Amino acid sequence: MSLFKARGVVRLCVRGKTPCRRWSSSFVRNPSGSAPREVPTPLLFVSAKEWDIDSYKGIDTLATILSMKRFTCVHCDLSLPRVDPLDSDKLMHHFISDLKAELRLSWPGAPFPPVLFARSAASIIAQTYISSNPVSAMMLWGNNIPATNAELAGGLLPTPLAEFNFEPKFPIALLTTLREMDRLRETNRLAQADVCLSIDACSIIANSIFVATQVELLTTADLESQDALVKIECWLDDLGI
Repeated sequence: MSLFKARGVVRLCVRGKTPCRRWSSSFVRNPSGSAPREVPTPLLFVSAKEWDIDSYKGIDTLATILSMKRFTCVHCDLSLPRVDPLDSDKLMHHFISDLKAELRLSWPGAPFPPVLFARSAASIIAQTYISSNPVSAMMLWGNNIPATNAELAGGLLPTPLAEFNFEPKFPIALLTTLREMDRLRETNRLAQADVCLSIDACSIIANSIFVATQVELLTTADLESQDALVKIECWLDDLGI
């Protein structure tokens, strides 16, 4: 018998019997027929509600609304592995393999890489994905976006997971409350990237060499509010897709 820690969910498995595994699933919402035009770049929403129930919150509503505004929305909800992972690298490999498989089945031959959306702990899955797969842009949102991978070790992550080191050279947005954004600014590399990202850390003061970053920090009082939706729509408009 095994207990796997997951935020908001306790999953009980009995080894040697039928595995209690829920298959990953995907759902495609095509643009409304009344939309003025169809956007060729799909929006990819990633969640893993067995792992972190918060990652699933509000996605169905948001995807439905955006599909009425000319976007094709693909929602992939990823399942946990059949056997509890021994380390976090294996867990992430499982999630990414499932995500790529679901995306191939649900939106084959997409003309452009997707705009990736992930909420709460699913932001770790999203950042793992974009480290080796193309996207047009990425939005991480929620009240509990992990500031670092280290803060999840021993809980959602069974072992320490190396911190991400990709350069934010494509459009990225963080959407959360003002209080949470203040927390992220302290230790989250993406939240800090909008302040400055140096070409050479040692030459910042001496030569004042900086490169522009594409990380946008967005705040709202309520992530389920109309204000949050407007900020998401404005960000998508600014992408020019």
